[in-house]
Amino acid sequence: MIRLTTLLAACLAGMAATVAARPAPTDAVSAGVAGVAGMDSARDIVLAVDNPLAPATTHPGSSLIGYTPPSTYSAGQRARSLLADLRKRYGWNEMGGWPIRALGLYCIVLRPPAGVDRDTLLAALARDARVQLAQPLQDYTVYASPGTEAPHRYNDPYTDLQHGFVDTQAAVAHAVTQGDGVRIAVVDTGADTAHPDLKGHVTVTGDAVAADDPAFAADRHGTEVAGVIAAVGDNHQGMVGMAPKASLDVYKACWYPEPNAGARCNSFTLAKALGAVGDTDARIVNLSLGGPADPLLDKLLSHLLAQGRIVVAALPPDGDAHGFPDDAPGVIVVRSASATPAPPGVLSAPGNDILTTQPGGGYDFTSGSSMATAHVTGIVALLLAVSPRLDARRVHDVLLDTSTVTHGMRQVNAAAAVESVSR
Repeated sequence: MIRLTTLLAACLAGMAATVAARPAPTDAVSAGVAGVAGMDSARDIVLAVDNPLAPATTHPGSSLIGYTPPSTYSAGQRARSLLADLRKRYGWNEMGGWPIRALGLYCIVLRPPAGVDRDTLLAALARDARVQLAQPLQDYTVYASPGTEAPHRYNDPYTDLQHGFVDTQAAVAHAVTQGDGVRIAVVDTGADTAHPDLKGHVTVTGDAVAADDPAFAADRHGTEVAGVIAAVGDNHQGMVGMAPKASLDVYKACWYPEPNAGARCNSFTLAKALGAVGDTDARIVNLSLGGPADPLLDKLLSHLLAQGRIVVAALPPDGDAHGFPDDAPGVIVVRSASATPAPPGVLSAPGNDILTTQPGGGYDFTSGSSMATAHVTGIVALLLAVSPRLDARRVHDVLLDTSTVTHGMRQVNAAAAVESVSR
């Protein structure tokens, strides 16, 4: 008994040695990730041959070990022999193989030998009775919507309170652009250029009203507009603008007649400011103001538009766009988003309860189409940073076509607009 056991162990050891010395079989794991990545649908072929699962023949006296069915379905001896004959005949290079139990087939991906055309080899394989299937390797794709990069989380503490910034998905757009290199002219009141969220972003200032620096810095409306457009991001301070890496030129053409009154401008101050803008390379002009038609201002505005500037203007509170600057052809007109439909061609943007910068380094909420206009100006800067040659008509159409419904109101969407231009 001991002798028989020793003989059996020796036989098993010999079999193990034989199996270990044999080349690895072609089976389901013969092509790893690297092999699959190396397959080429322009050249490679899928080929299948019969792969029946049949027990091995037993012989008298072999019952000591007996027959154990294979635990996995792989390439049987018949398929191996057949593939070896076919490979010798056609000279292909095998890229990988796998069994298909349900069909009783073994498939491989092969590459024609050098100098052999794939279609020629396919035709030859189709005529070979030993081949069950031969076809080109083809590419497929999953039917899933493209993912978007996660929005950047700013460290500015009031970002979540900026519903205009959040609703327009500006943080998603910032994964692509933050308005780098785009210059914006803001014709408005003065602004607090020393505000922590504006400092360093206002590169040029002009005062068409009076040479009064303290009054310039104390002006509220221009500070609010500038903050919405380009407040500095990730400075652990306050908020972040729609285009935080754009640069601003602030031209004071409007002033406050009384401390608690609204700001006012006139043809003279506005003409001086617009004339100054014409001498710069600012691509965008923000006009969060309006009034009656004016021949001089219309001429200046037409000149700016002819230079390729993109002018963004606020719709009057009464919704009647028949004055300066909203009635000029080529001007992008913006209203505060509302549940009611916008006039034809007018864009809608967040304009109610907008958190923004205030003189003296503060922050507060404000409302009006002026703020809606500032949101759109910021988005235009994002678009120009991606595609500098965009003109006003194309920008308008992109913003209108990519607007989405948020909180029951259709309004501009920074992320969708940037994606459209990038694509």
